[in-house]
Amino acid sequence: MPLEPLSQKEIEDRLAQLPGWAHDGDRLARSYRLPSHFAATAMVVHIAQVQEELDHHSDLTLGYNTVSLTMNTHTVSAVTERDFALARRIEELAPGHGAD
Repeated sequence: MPLEPLSQKEIEDRLAQLPGWAHDGDRLARSYRLPSHFAATAMVVHIAQVQEELDHHSDLTLGYNTVSLTMNTHTVSAVTERDFALARRIEELAPGHGAD
């Protein structure tokens, strides 16, 4: 997957397909609210599995019933297609954990 930084326009176009996600400085960001702490913890574990599969890792914060993520491609200190690939995978798994 390309490691070239995406332009602001490319980021905006991709974000239009990912409601709830935002561009914050040089990172993508999203927070989810879940029905319980256990559900939030399970979602963190599931995200970690996907990150290992993609060999691309975000910063994860687990709260009582929240999961927050920020990510960029560290080698270029910018948002790349790798970040959007991970964000899309997280969006696919989130409903299974009751996340909104």
